[in-house]
Amino acid sequence: MANIAYEVIQHDGGWAYELAGSFSETFATHQQALAAAGKAAAEQVQRGDNTEITYQDSAGELHHEIADGNDRPDPVVVDKA
Repeated sequence: MANIAYEVIQHDGGWAYELAGSFSETFATHQQALAAAGKAAAEQVQRGDNTEITYQDSAGELHHEIADGNDRPDPVVVDKA
């Protein structure tokens, strides 16, 4: 399982959470951003069905795989306030 961290930070005149360089919407308060990050982290651990995925790599090759619906990350919320 991969570990991922949602970081709650000041952003764009308010508060947001960031994951791997991507930011959430901006929230008016720190508490709202913290709650949203917690919700997003909780959704990451929900198991799903195995499903077939197709993707193209940087060389233009198509790949077909079965994504394991039980392979979920271990998310944490880090408060940078």
